[in-house]
Formats: sequence, C-alpha cells, structure tokens
Amino acid sequence: MVSTEAAYQATEGGPLDVDKAFYDRVSGSPGDRRLVDRFTIPIRSGRAWEVPAGHLCRIVTVDGPQVGDLNVWNRHDPRERLWAARTRQLQRAHVSTYDRLWSTLPFLRPLLTVTDDTLDGYGTDGEGGRVHDLLGTRCDPYVNRMLTGEDFDFHCHSNLVRAVLPYGLTEFDVHDVLNVFQCTGLNADDQYFMKACPARPGDHFEFFAELDLLCALSTCPGGDLSVPLWGPDAGDPLDVCHPIGIEVYAVDDELLEGWTPPERAAYRNLHGMNLPAWKG
Repeated sequence: MVSTEAAYQATEGGPLDVDKAFYDRVSGSPGDRRLVDRFTIPIRSGRAWEVPAGHLCRIVTVDGPQVGDLNVWNRHDPRERLWAARTRQLQRAHVSTYDRLWSTLPFLRPLLTVTDDTLDGYGTDGEGGRVHDLLGTRCDPYVNRMLTGEDFDFHCHSNLVRAVLPYGLTEFDVHDVLNVFQCTGLNADDQYFMKACPARPGDHFEFFAELDLLCALSTCPGGDLSVPLWGPDAGDPLDVCHPIGIEVYAVDDELLEGWTPPERAAYRNLHGMNLPAWKG
C-alpha cells in the first residue's frame, strides 16, 4: 500500500510547526493595528509596495471577483524571492491560513505567513477546484503571442515588470506567483484548469511579513476568469475585470513579543567544493 501522507512532515518546534496562537493574536486584534498604507490597483495593471517585517498586509476584492498575481521578494536582497515549487512541497498547492510562502535557495526561510483568509472554507469544489493557487504561473505576452499570433502588453507578467521598475528590478526578477483568489485544479488527465473566481466584494487574503518585503501584484487581465483567454470560447474579459485593494497595518509591539525574523538556512553552502582535510 502506498502512503499518501505529506512528504514533508512538521516536527514539534520546527519551521513547519506554525505557532498558530501567535498569528491568531496578531491578526485577531483589529484594535491593536494601525493602518500605514492603503491603495487600489486598477484593472489590468500592477503595483509594487513595501511591507516591513512584523506588519500585516491585506489583499481585498474591492467591488467584485478578481484574480491577483502576487510576487514577493526580500526588500534588501531581491535574489531572495518566493519559491513557488518548494512552497507547494512544504505547504500545499493552494494555500490558506497558517501556510507560509518560502524563499529560494540559499536562503530557504518563510517570507510570510497567511493569517486570515475569508475563502478558507471554500475547500475543494465538485470539480476539484481550490483557491489561492501555486500550481500555475502568471499569464504572459510570450505565450499569448504563441497561441494567438497577437501582442498584448497587459498580461500579469508585463504588469509586474512595469510595477517593479521603480525599485531597480527588471523582467528577470519577475518570477512564479501566488495567484490570489484564483480557483484551479488538475483534471482527470492531469491537466491544469481554471474556474471562475469565487471571491465576492470585501473578501480578503491577509499575511504577516516575516522579513522586510517588497511585494508586487497584477490585477489579471482575465478578471474573474469566467471568460477563457484562449481557445474556441475565448473572448475579451474586460467586463469581468475589477480592481484590488491593498492595506498595510502596523501592529502593537506587545503582540510581537517573542517573535524574531527567521534566519536563513543553516547549511554552509559548501556543496563538496571545499573538501575537508581528513585526519590520518
């Protein structure tokens, strides 16, 4: 019999053993948070912003269902960024409350921890769809050109490229995303599928910044994804596009007592290239 247990198991006190009481305390005390930044990202566009360590960030569907493609970096070293594949292994392919987004090698530490998700109860629908997707990646103009023969400069990849330029980053820094509010799964043929976004006005996805973060989000040109972007049923989804709101909060220092930013991976980066001198 083949075991279906998760390959990566949480050991008590380890980095996969999340202190749920701490994150509940930080997120569950609205009177102990102070709004420090708020803005709205218009349809088919992108924006980058900073979230200091120990702050909360909330992504909100302002007036209708909308998918947002999220990139995350260490604010002080953009070589450390979201590693979608390892996060799928360490957490799951669709994340929610208490899950963490992990960074690339050689850092390998939590960038953020999800603290609140109004779609947490969506679970798995009748077609196997789940929300907040790490299976897929951002839509991009290269695939669009390949499939349609047409250029379109407002895919999520392009929106994210424009968003990070003021921070000195380029297209090479844009990476695989967390598709916030996106409902996806794998069909019987192990093929990726997307469904209409189940979010409603006021739904939110909130996270706690474990490090000083640079975040960027694109409001997907597909809107709520109820209209296919490619294939025989493709159309212009402009009517199902909505803005997304961003809110950043500072929390009282007392709530952060006992918390420290995670250290980078303890492995010493030798890789056998600096061989030890064996005694004897």
